[in-house]
Amino acid sequence: MTSEPSARTARPAAYAERLRAPWWMWPATVAVAALLAAEIWMGSGGLRAWMPFAVLLPLSALVPWRLGRLRVAVTATEFQVDDARLPVAVISDVVALDADGKREVLGVGSHPLAFVVQRPWIKGAVQVVLDDPADPTPFWVVSTRHPVELATALLAAKQD
Repeated sequence: MTSEPSARTARPAAYAERLRAPWWMWPATVAVAALLAAEIWMGSGGLRAWMPFAVLLPLSALVPWRLGRLRVAVTATEFQVDDARLPVAVISDVVALDADGKREVLGVGSHPLAFVVQRPWIKGAVQVVLDDPADPTPFWVVSTRHPVELATALLAAKQD
């Protein structure tokens, strides 16, 4: 073992955010699961009477949990979006986007090779323009509730 701290513990994240699902998604998924279970049941007896409810209602909680587990973070050396990692050295520019800017970048301004992680219930985003000749990806678009803070953290990490 070395006496030096690991890269994960050397400096805390300059920015960290979890893109959780909104509160209304939890009851909506339970309502959809209950409706589907009632359609399967349709007044039958036996196993079809209780099995759809016993299976679908607990599983309905997994949908918003799974959608809301995405983590966005900026460390001293990289930009982390869930399992994807981007070294800050290859970042050329960062643009904070509001809802209209996000719509434009993902619509008419989109590129087929862009890396996009977006959540429709989150209005803001950042566009991270890359300068890496070895990578054909022109930019990343990542949803965030705080686009200005994330853009500032990325630019600050790049300057260090």
